[in-house]
Amino acid sequence: MPSFRFEMRIAGMVAGIDEAGRGPLAGPVVAAAAVIDRTAAKRRLLKLINDSKQLELEDREAAYEAMVASGLVKYAVAEATVEEIDRFNILQATFLAMRRALEALSQQPDVRPDVVLIDGNQVPPRLGCKAETIVGGDGRSYSIAAASIFAKVTRDRYMAKLAETYPGYGWETNRGYGSGEHLDAISRLGPTPHHRMSFSPFNRLPGL
Repeated sequence: MPSFRFEMRIAGMVAGIDEAGRGPLAGPVVAAAAVIDRTAAKRRLLKLINDSKQLELEDREAAYEAMVASGLVKYAVAEATVEEIDRFNILQATFLAMRRALEALSQQPDVRPDVVLIDGNQVPPRLGCKAETIVGGDGRSYSIAAASIFAKVTRDRYMAKLAETYPGYGWETNRGYGSGEHLDAISRLGPTPHHRMSFSPFNRLPGL
């Protein structure tokens, strides 16, 4: 379960950063940066916050809404587009989304992170802030877990909305991942402008 043990080792304001959507065949990669007011956050709020992958859909939504309503979690969400993913590769696009999220967070009043905690083992270049990586950080740090929820819920909502314009691919449930339903739809309907053409199976198909 997450805690503030990593945040408490650091003097100053600490933000967590995480992403959602590195693996799907369609849609952007989304990153979020979040700062929790550790002095004011109550247990009933913190108990909702966990690694987004460990939460059911309803619990992620509830945690998202509770954090926003509390006013105790400052956050920003940003993306890197499908075009940027195909141009730069998914890793560099993820770094780009993280930089954008931190920049957007830092533009909010009274939010100037001194250090960011990042899920994983790589620090994005040109981040503009001191950073520490934590492998499995979304399940170990409240700040990263909060960011993971903001990123995941934002991306899932976006893909569900996109599914209304591009029906048949099942994005409202598979979120762009390579499920059997999604792969079958690609074979029948072909790719959309929101598919990542640098990803398999598109990069193996002649003429696409």
